[in-house]
Amino acid sequence: MGKQTAQLKELLERLYRKYNHRSLIKPDPLQFVYKYHRKADMEIAAFLASAIAYGRVQQIEKSLADLFGRTGNNPFEFVQNFDEEQKEKLKSFKHRFTTGNDITDLLKLLQIVLSRFGSIEEFFMQGYNRSDKDIIPALSRFCDSLTCMYFAEYNGQPSRGLRYLLASPSRSSACKRLNLFLRWMVRDDDIDAGLWKSIDKAKLIVPVDVHMGRLCRLLKFHSHKTVSLSTALKITDSFSQIAPADPVKYDFALSRIGIVEDCNGSFGAKCRSCELFGFCCDGQFNALTLSGHVGN
Repeated sequence: MGKQTAQLKELLERLYRKYNHRSLIKPDPLQFVYKYHRKADMEIAAFLASAIAYGRVQQIEKSLADLFGRTGNNPFEFVQNFDEEQKEKLKSFKHRFTTGNDITDLLKLLQIVLSRFGSIEEFFMQGYNRSDKDIIPALSRFCDSLTCMYFAEYNGQPSRGLRYLLASPSRSSACKRLNLFLRWMVRDDDIDAGLWKSIDKAKLIVPVDVHMGRLCRLLKFHSHKTVSLSTALKITDSFSQIAPADPVKYDFALSRIGIVEDCNGSFGAKCRSCELFGFCCDGQFNALTLSGHVGN
C-alpha cells in the first residue's frame, strides 16, 4: 500500500469511527428497518426502503413513512397475505415516478417469493455462487428471475415502473438501490443490519448515487461523467485496494459528507474544515484554496 493510499485509509477509518453510529442514522432510509424487530419484517422493510431510496432524502423519508404507515406493524404478513384489500391501501401511494401500482406489482412478486422460498434471502441464494468474483452475477440472476417470474405469472412484461425498481446489472445499471439493500443485509455493524450470513461482504459493490459518484470522482476513484455499472465497479475496485475484505465499509460515512455536510463538489465555506480537504482536490485546486485565491 502506497503512502497516499495509507493516508486515505487512515482518513476513512476516522470517518467510519465518527459517523457509523446508530444514533446518526437519520435521515438515511435504513432507519425504517430498525422500526421492526423480527428478521422477516426487517428484510421486507429493507427491500422496500431501498427500492424507493432515490431523490431528495427528505422526500424519501416522507414517502417511506407514508408507505410503512400503509403496510402496518408487520410488513412480512402484509406481503404474505397481500390481496385486493392491501392493494387498495397502496392505491394512492406516490414517490416521484413510483406509483402504488408499481409497489403492488413488486409485492405480488415478493408474495410468490415468500410462498416458495420463505424469505428474500433464500431466493437470492438460488443465484449466488461463491466462486463469482463479486455479487454482480447473483444480482443479475435475482433481478432477471423476478422479471421472468412476473411474465410467467401474469403473461405480460413488467411495467416500466416495476423494471425501474428491479434495475438489473444485465442492463448495465449501477443498481445503487439493490446494492444498498445488499449492504444493509450482508454487513454487520452499528449501522448495517447483517441479517444475511451466507454472503461474503468482500463481494459487495458500492452503492453509487449522485453524492458517492461526486465524492469518488473528487477522490480520483473514477473519471466518468455519468454513473453506470462500470462506474460502480471502478469505485469498488478502488475501495478494494484500501479494504479488500470489506470494500463498502465506508459507504455510509462518506454519504454523510454529501448529505449531512451538504457537499456539492464545489469549494465553499465548509471545505477547509472537511475531513476530505486535501484528498478530494488536485494540487492546483489545493494551492489556490490554501492561499485564499478561491472565494467561498
